[in-house]
Amino acid sequence: MSNKNTYIDLFAGCGGLSLGLFNSGFWKGKFAVEKSPDAFETLNHNLIEQHNHFDWPEWFPKANHDINEVIKNYSQKLKSLRSEIDMVAGGPPCQGFSTAGRRDEKDTRNKLIISYIKFIRLVQPKIIFFENVKGFTQQFDKNKIRGRIYSDYVQKELRKSSKTQDFIGYEVFGKLIDFSEYGVPQKRTRFILVGVRKDVANSKAPEQFFEQIIKNKEAFLVNKGIGITNTLEDAISDLLRVNETTSPDTNSFKAGLYNQQTSNYQKLLKGNYKSEIPDSHRFAKHSKATHEKLSYILKYADKNKTLSKELKEKFNLKKRTVIPLSGKLPTPTITTLPDDYVHYCEPRIFTVREYARIQSFNDWYEFKGKYTTGGKERTKEVPRYSQIGNAIPPLFGEQAGLVLKTFTEAYV
Repeated sequence: MSNKNTYIDLFAGCGGLSLGLFNSGFWKGKFAVEKSPDAFETLNHNLIEQHNHFDWPEWFPKANHDINEVIKNYSQKLKSLRSEIDMVAGGPPCQGFSTAGRRDEKDTRNKLIISYIKFIRLVQPKIIFFENVKGFTQQFDKNKIRGRIYSDYVQKELRKSSKTQDFIGYEVFGKLIDFSEYGVPQKRTRFILVGVRKDVANSKAPEQFFEQIIKNKEAFLVNKGIGITNTLEDAISDLLRVNETTSPDTNSFKAGLYNQQTSNYQKLLKGNYKSEIPDSHRFAKHSKATHEKLSYILKYADKNKTLSKELKEKFNLKKRTVIPLSGKLPTPTITTLPDDYVHYCEPRIFTVREYARIQSFNDWYEFKGKYTTGGKERTKEVPRYSQIGNAIPPLFGEQAGLVLKTFTEAYV
């Protein structure tokens, strides 16, 4: 048995939060719940097979799982974990809440909030760490009928006690966090909620998490050798298309080689990764017309802003979002669609590895599954770009893990 704090990663995706907790050195996973076989394959390869980060129970198949099936089939097993799980981490898929999407209150994925609360009531961990999009805190408002604010609903349900479920409830506090203020080269604001079970903490404990992570961030980032604010250039300038080779996993494509590291952020994420070819650094095959269009956009469009109406009309672009990026700033929030963005100095979209750098994944973390998907398959498959676009930045997860570890010392 590990003497580290034990957690379950719910809606784990490809493992961004788990990677952060692994990097903190103080947490050991029990198991992860992730519905997508693609995303689970990435998590499995890196954190289960390569780094043995989970003490996976024999009764739970090591595979992708739907949370509702887990609750249905393993409720007694989940109850039996009550005394040994320090934390349940992770939040439900965000597409139904996201202001970047259709923002539909009737999106069936929104019901996963109810599944999440059921899971918490079964396991009753000492600590809850929950993440979701900014839209989770905003009221649905369609046809002038006010809908619910889901962040309020979750906090209300977690605070409730229930004699029938032997559930005493949690002290909870939630806040919007901009990850660019924590070393991540991306202006990505997310709703973070921390809960501490009422029998192990005072009512102010969850608020103290936010006070502590703000207090700690400068020393943490200085210790990592990087600044509080990192730019897109800091993140990916060593991945420019200077030298290339055949892509190792798709030989009909070209992939880039490493160039000289020019920032401490690059050195941190590359670490002692020895490969000459970065994982998943495959270049898109742009047509000559696309290349010319992107070259023009890079030259004449405003950086870090979506294209003007005039430029969209010039190129007959129907896409809502096309943003040429500045190398001198953090990026806007990256999405699951790589063609939303134009590279800061090369007429192309990002590679998967560049996406991973922007999200602060270590270079040794290898991505599995298709690179992209389209058509009807978009609702079923989670390709590499989507896995990364949906993830919690590991660099923030690591900082959260260090503060949450002090909670287990103080209260648990």
